[in-house]
Amino acid sequence: MAPSTKVQDGGWGWAIVGASFMAQLLAYGSPQSVGVLYPEWLHAFQEGKGVTAWVGSLVAGVGLIASPVCSACVDNFGARPVTIFSGVMVAGGLMLSAFAPNVQFLIFSYGIVVGLGCGLVYAATLTITCQYFDKRRGLALGIVTTGTSVGAFIYATAQNELIVMYGLDGCLLIIGAIALNLMACAGFMRPLNMPGYYLKQKAALERNTEEQIFDKPPLDDLKITTGSNATTPEKTLMVKELLITIDAKDLATQTEKKKGFLSGLAIMKVIKKKQQAYSKYMQSMYEILQDQAMVAFCIAVFLFSLGAFPPVLFIEDVAQSQGLIEEVSVIPLVSIGAIATCVGKLVLGILVDIRWINGIYLYAFTMFAGGLSLLLIPITKTYTGLQILSVILGFFSGNWSLTSYITTKIVGLDRLTQAHGILMFFGGFGIMLGPPVVGWFFDWTQSYDLAFYFSGTCVVLGAFILSVLTLPCWNRKHSENDRPDVHYTSNCDKVASVA
Repeated sequence: MAPSTKVQDGGWGWAIVGASFMAQLLAYGSPQSVGVLYPEWLHAFQEGKGVTAWVGSLVAGVGLIASPVCSACVDNFGARPVTIFSGVMVAGGLMLSAFAPNVQFLIFSYGIVVGLGCGLVYAATLTITCQYFDKRRGLALGIVTTGTSVGAFIYATAQNELIVMYGLDGCLLIIGAIALNLMACAGFMRPLNMPGYYLKQKAALERNTEEQIFDKPPLDDLKITTGSNATTPEKTLMVKELLITIDAKDLATQTEKKKGFLSGLAIMKVIKKKQQAYSKYMQSMYEILQDQAMVAFCIAVFLFSLGAFPPVLFIEDVAQSQGLIEEVSVIPLVSIGAIATCVGKLVLGILVDIRWINGIYLYAFTMFAGGLSLLLIPITKTYTGLQILSVILGFFSGNWSLTSYITTKIVGLDRLTQAHGILMFFGGFGIMLGPPVVGWFFDWTQSYDLAFYFSGTCVVLGAFILSVLTLPCWNRKHSENDRPDVHYTSNCDKVASVA
């Protein structure tokens, strides 16, 4: 079937939305509710909280840091093959974790393998959704991205019950088996545009075919018997097979032709082009980082990730350490925070569309409110108080839905791809460092109080830096349009890389 470039805005696109929603739910369900598994790992391996925290931090941060690589895979191979491969990675990593002999093995199997698989799923689902929607793209992406929060809510309770019934190892095996359904979700992801890898292969075949027009292949290669007008499937190759045969036979000839001095010149020319492209890319990144508002936003995202992510991992252990609850409740604090995050994404997405609301200051306000809730955790002495703070912190953690909007407003559409990649690197780096730092504070002081004071201070400091450095008095350079156009995601290639 010839690839179609028409954006449907419905029809099979809603099947894509459903499949992408389920893919994110299956992939991110366990990593987003890793706080339920964390106390079990502490008890099983008897390691320090700082070392064990690397498992949860890596599974969340690796996918963000590797987002450029994940996006390149989707652009080259397509959403369906990448989702199938990611299903193998996520399921395999979870099942391997059931046989982990120590925390170091768990860091690799759960932190890195599952984390990379989640990053591939995120890139694939956002790319295929953007290809199928234009006018309703915001709604479609909103539905798809809430899959992570819904998955965290369901998996937090499910993992808790599975641990009680089958133990930690049995829980991970069952969750890993369920994650294999990612390959079923991939079946719905019918591509509208042919991926880059197949386009390159097609171009190579077409080029070789044109060269064969004046050099007809021998009859023996076509397996046609002279003197007979009838051909059978055994004696005749399909056109596609013939092209592949010609391509394989010409490979040696092409290699011979390009040997010697001319081959060296061709290689030098290719290297020079690659160097020019690399220099241009680095120059563009340097110019982006010259923007004061962009630097402030990167610092703010780093500090927010550094301080706001640890509660996802430690909040259950905080409740148990303070004696507020003997074991994880039926509806864990992680589940409560996940639902609040889901609501926060939708509400903040609606608010930022209001013309008189500044997206940057809205993000700074969410950081300030989230930082205050973190500072209140050490002085909260009731389980109900922790539930309320989990709702507040979860709601304002939904500000991740504002990052692409704010990035576009700062640097413009043309540089959205590179700027958002830089931003996600800072965010992933903060997520990776946050939980180990909090764990080390506990190992040092045997209390979470100083750790959460540190986390809350980081988030409030990030809000202050973002607010001050983006004041109009700094005379920073504005884009031509003060507010990005509603259809700023019409270029699928640019939006795909945001994943």
